Amino acid sequence: MKFRWDKKYLYWGITALLVIGASICLFFLMFRGANFKDGVSKIIAISMPIIDGLILAYLLTPVLNFIEHKALKYIFKKKRGDMTEKQRKMLRMSAITLTLLFVVFIIYAFCSMVLPQLFKSIQSIVFQFPVYVNNLTVWLEKVLADNPDVETFINDLISTYTPELKNWMNETLLPQMNAVLKVVSNYAFSLLKAMWNLIIGLIISVYIMGSKEKFFGQAKKTVYAAMDIKRANAFIEDIRFVHRTFGGFISGKLLDSLIIGILCFAGTSIMGTPYPVLISVIIGVTNIVPFFGPYLGAIPSAVLILMIDPMQCLYFLIFILILQQFDGNILGPKILGDSTGLSSFWVIFSITLFGGIMGVPGMVIGVPTFAVIYALCRRRINRNLKKKNLPTETDEYKNLGSIKEGSREFVPYQPENVDGKPAEKAGSASESSVKGTDDDREDK
Repeated sequence: MKFRWDKKYLYWGITALLVIGASICLFFLMFRGANFKDGVSKIIAISMPIIDGLILAYLLTPVLNFIEHKALKYIFKKKRGDMTEKQRKMLRMSAITLTLLFVVFIIYAFCSMVLPQLFKSIQSIVFQFPVYVNNLTVWLEKVLADNPDVETFINDLISTYTPELKNWMNETLLPQMNAVLKVVSNYAFSLLKAMWNLIIGLIISVYIMGSKEKFFGQAKKTVYAAMDIKRANAFIEDIRFVHRTFGGFISGKLLDSLIIGILCFAGTSIMGTPYPVLISVIIGVTNIVPFFGPYLGAIPSAVLILMIDPMQCLYFLIFILILQQFDGNILGPKILGDSTGLSSFWVIFSITLFGGIMGVPGMVIGVPTFAVIYALCRRRINRNLKKKNLPTETDEYKNLGSIKEGSREFVPYQPENVDGKPAEKAGSASESSVKGTDDDREDK
């Protein structure tokens, strides 16, 4: 007798297996979360060279495509499909070589032009730090002398918290100096390891860029093998949307931060601000972080300038305020456009959430990542609404109370009075009572 599979029982069995697996995973996350986190961290640490290679390949692919397009247009003067396999390989390897040379040139230019100025600025800050502290002290004494009430208040604070500060330094900070040195040495070792992983990742990225069409083809073949054609088409379209949103935001933000750094260097040089290169690098790098970036860069820069020249600090803050207004209202929208589609609340939410999970890298990629999740959820919601013949515009649902099942008619929401009755009905009842009173008066 031939055994016949019943699809219903097969689906029930797969569902039960998935539920049991999810329950086991939930148990380990709740009661063995530390071990699970250590395992994930170990896997990520082992895979870091591959992750770095994928990130570098993703960032360098636009440069590679640009070089290939220009080479096809001006050198080979033919379409890619008309080339032989040998010509395509030669074109790809030449484009990869030029891409790597371009990256090396950018790094060399940065190191030769910016790094010496940075080292010189840091060295000058270290040697001149006592002078800066003395200048700041003299300025504070002058300000306090002109404001006796403020001086009294600050002296009271100092006399109150100085013993606590001394106790904290003697009992907490000094005994933990060995631990601090250990942490610093661990960070130095981690930095060297990250540089080594980056070098290996650069080698891996060459192989990825050399065979990127093959990898894309394998990925698409896997998707169509695992899903039906309709869902596979939708999934691939979603991946393309993720690429447009994520890649457009990252590349646009890098370009925006570079321009802001250059403008900051020009402005601080004209104003005579101390250490213009160091401050411009800080402003440009921190500008990569959306929303909070300008404040992260401006605060330490302002403190540094305040120790040297308080009036220059005031001029610098005014300049940074103008520069960030220009970036937020003109330059940023011009470069990025509406690449994320997120409101200010969701931007702050995504930065806070991903920053708390991943630190500074999470603050950088949090906005585009959440924008992708938000857009995919919105697309899924709109698809389900269209299937039910309901509008997808949010404005249609702002004053909605309910929807009639048969006619799909939108019934507006009616706020209730204190007695719990709808406002319109309560109003009509009061009108009838008034009318009844008038009728009674007429009868009388």
